[in-house]
Parts: sequence; structure tokens; C-alpha cells
Amino acid sequence: MTAAPLRIGNFSGFYGDRFSALREMLDGGEVDVLTGDYLAELTMLILARDRLKDPSAGYARTFLRQLEDTLGLAHEKGVRIVTNAGGLNPAGLAAAIRESADRMDIPVRVAHVEGDDLTARHPGSLAAHAYLGGFGVAECLRAGADVVVTGRVTDAALVTGPAAAHFGWKPDDHDRLAGAVVAGHVLECGAQATGGNYAFFGERDPRDLRRPGFPLAELHEDGSSVVTKHPGTGGFVDVGTVTAQLLYETGGARYAGPDVTARLDTVTLTQDGPDRVRIEGVRGEAPPPTLKVGRNRLGGFRNEVVFVLTGLDIEAKAALVREQMGDALAASPPADVRWELARTDRPDAGSEETASALLRLVVRDADQQKVGRVLSGAAIELALASYPGFHVVAPPGKGSPYGVFEDVYVPHGDVDHVAVLHDGRRITVDPPQDTAALDAVPPPALPEPLPPGPAARAPLGRVAGARSGDKGGNANVGVWARTDDAWRWLAHELTVERFRELIPEARDLPVSRHALPNLRALNFVVEGILGEGVAAQARFDPQAKALGEWLRSRHADIPEVLL
Repeated sequence: MTAAPLRIGNFSGFYGDRFSALREMLDGGEVDVLTGDYLAELTMLILARDRLKDPSAGYARTFLRQLEDTLGLAHEKGVRIVTNAGGLNPAGLAAAIRESADRMDIPVRVAHVEGDDLTARHPGSLAAHAYLGGFGVAECLRAGADVVVTGRVTDAALVTGPAAAHFGWKPDDHDRLAGAVVAGHVLECGAQATGGNYAFFGERDPRDLRRPGFPLAELHEDGSSVVTKHPGTGGFVDVGTVTAQLLYETGGARYAGPDVTARLDTVTLTQDGPDRVRIEGVRGEAPPPTLKVGRNRLGGFRNEVVFVLTGLDIEAKAALVREQMGDALAASPPADVRWELARTDRPDAGSEETASALLRLVVRDADQQKVGRVLSGAAIELALASYPGFHVVAPPGKGSPYGVFEDVYVPHGDVDHVAVLHDGRRITVDPPQDTAALDAVPPPALPEPLPPGPAARAPLGRVAGARSGDKGGNANVGVWARTDDAWRWLAHELTVERFRELIPEARDLPVSRHALPNLRALNFVVEGILGEGVAAQARFDPQAKALGEWLRSRHADIPEVLL
């Protein structure tokens, strides 16, 4: 007998997402499981610093407050909740939920997953955590848990775990697991799948975008799914929004995880009705033999000052203050000094703000003193002795610590993946028996190029969407076309060389291009553009969130038939 579809929804895409989303998803329609994703690379560092101050901390406290408002409703409706809000302390959050449930007299069974914490094996790290898969979650659910709390699992594991429990999947059900991974990747960032942050938002009625609903997936036993949202909620779900989210923070055709490697080049998307997109055809392969470990450590101290340059002679004013600051810092120069001039000024501007450019100085050093009073003193002492109109956005402070994210890999067997059930029993989750090295996929055949014809100079975004994000110090930019003809042009026009021309920051960095013809998409990975990761704040947009929009704004000679 075929099992009934499993309706899995999302109520959080990051630590700080819409507080009311959990209640909205419970009130909005039928759902079996609700998942909440709270853990980004930066979040792990934030939670690690919390734990330094209070050993009982280390989890997402906002989730506990959300649950206190909704746990009774979830219990009444029989909706199970799975979340990685446990962060660095899943056992602590599970205990806090039990205390809260007892206080409210709600009889729920709370389980948690542990074993990801490898900090003790990585001296000098504030937090080092392996990315676990979904089978620990599955064990908890099979044993009857109503709420499952995890630490660092892959974002998709919040979906593969419930799916494996519901359908009885085994570790070697690679195609089915891969389908769940793809559905999980679409759901993990909440409203990004329902019109949030969408490249072509300007084509929609603004009323659609004021408050997008959160997504859900109807997952089937064969691993296929339909992505949708509750009736009457804001936003929209179409092939474009799902494509955009599929490209977010991914790389090549092989999307590796601890449970399975999903082949993104096999994904087929079709519109299945209003606000319904079917995902099918996903193929899976054995996972790689190692687990990723995200390691956060303190990199030193940083400080910054932003000088406002107004009116005429912007370049000369910038040169003067750079020389003056260089002289002032020469006696004890910081280890890393970076300048960026943002020409936000306009000629003959109608306001002082639009007549001004911003000159940003960022310094880093292991010695807080070198980036603290030394910098602030040097900057403020120029107040009456530098360029005309001298002022700064805010005076620099004493310097703050910054983090560095690194990823390393360990064999599956080095990690003790354990499901701690609601009755205290501990079940060890065995590592996968089958693994496969993560080799690159040969480049696929590209479509025939468009025939020659007249072209017009226009922004790339007229014919292509994009979404970008971060993975440690690297950034990815996924670019997709909405029509076959636009894909025929894009696939041949946007080479690595052309990408580097359009994004000058990438000219001297390794850039790889991965074609995904089923999605009419190209995915570019730019290595090192984010330095040591988001916590190090090495560039203006430290998570590369808008890198894709910058690319779309660049002009190209586009065939007129596409415009």
C-alpha cells in the first residue's frame, strides 16, 4: 500500500526570522510536520559566544518563546515539530521545552539528536560541529517524538528525517532521499521560496510581496514533491521562485550531504497549478565518505571608520585622508588595512547626502589596541586638519572581535551520531555503508546558440534571474533563464571569462561554472571573495547576498528578440 503524502512546512529560515510564522503555519492549513532552520555559519559563532558567557546557553532562545505560544495548538492538531534550534546545546533546549510543556500541562514527547559537537577535538575553536544527516531525526520520530531538537545537521536533514520515518526509507534509498534533499533545500530558507528576495519581484503586484507566506512541500513516497503554501497567504510559488532557491548556496551538479548526494542536474520542475510546483526526476548517489565540520574560531579584532566625502574633488579628498591615516598609523600599523571608496555621489546633487561619497577604512589585528584607541585617535584628530567638509558616519569604537569560519572533513565513523529519545533511551545511528568519492560531473551538452541578429545594450537582468549566497569564504551566483531562447543565449554568453569581466572583484580569483540545463541555469562559484567568511566582514556585502543583483545590473549586448 502506498503511504499518504507527507506535508512538511517551514516556519523559520534563520535565527531572527518572523516570530509569528510558527503560529501562522499551524493556523493556515493542513500540515503534518513543521521544520525550523535557525543555524547559519555566523549563528554558530554567535551561539558559541553566548555559551562562553553562560554554559547553559547555546541554543536559539526565540524558538522556545515561539513554542510556548503554540505548543498546545501543535499538540491539538497532531503536528510534529523538527528544528535545529538546539544549536550548540540541543539537550539543554530539549530540557527547557519539557519544563515549559510541564508547566503548561501539555503532554508532549521531546527528543533530541546529538554527536555533532567536535569542539573538544579542535583546540582553539569556539565551536566545531559536524553536519549530520536526517536518520537521527527519523529514529526520534519513529519512537513517537512530538518535538525533535537537533544541533548542527544539514538544513535538508530537517526534511529527510521526517520523510525517512514516514515512508520507511533506508539509507540506500538514494533517489528517494535525494528528492527529499531537494525539497528540503527549497524549504530551508522560508519565504525565499514564496517570492521573498526574488529577482523578478517587480513584475508582481506589490500586495503579493508585503508578507509572503511560508512554504510547504507535499512529499511523496517516490521522493517527488509539490512545493506550495497555505491558501490565502501572501507571496507566490512558481518555477522561478523554486529555481532561485535551488540555486542558492549550491555549487556543481552533485549536491553532497551526509545521507545522499543529490544530482541537481536531474531535477525537473513543472508548474502544477497556481502556487504549486512539482519537483520530480531527482536522482541520488551514495554520500561522500566524509562529513563536513564547520569550525569557528576568533580571528582577532576589527574596527572601521567611514569618512564622508562631499561635493567636488572626491578622489583628491580620499587620497588626502588615506595619506594622513597612513602616517598616523605608521608607528604601530594594524596587520590588515583595507580601504573602499563607494562613489555614491552625484553631480549637481539636490541633497547633501546624494552629493556625498563614502570612504570606508577597515583594520584588523590580533592586538585589540592596534585597532582600538590608536585608530579612533588617528581618525578623530583629523577633524580640523583634513579635507573640507570632514566628518565621519560614526566615531570608531574600541575594536570588536571577529570570527573566522573554516570547514574540514572527517570520516563518518569519527562522529557519534545519537538519537536521544523522549524516554531517555539512546540509539546510535550507524554511518552509511555505501559511500562514493565526490567527483565532478562532466560538462553537459549545451543548446544550440541563437542565430545572429541585432542586439541592444541592456542590463543582463532583463533576461536572466540570479540569486547568490555564501559558503565560508566562497560565494555562489546562480543565474537562470526563463525561456528556452534566453537559455540558448545565456549558456554561450556568460562564460567564466565574461563573468569576470562583469564582476571585477572576481578577476584574480578562481571561478568555476556549472551548467544545469534542466533548470536553464548556470551556477558560478567564486573562491575566496569573502575572505575568511561572513564573521570576518571582509567586504561590503559579507554574505554575497546581493552579488547576483550586481551581476544582473551589468550591461551586455542582448539579442533584440529576447528584449
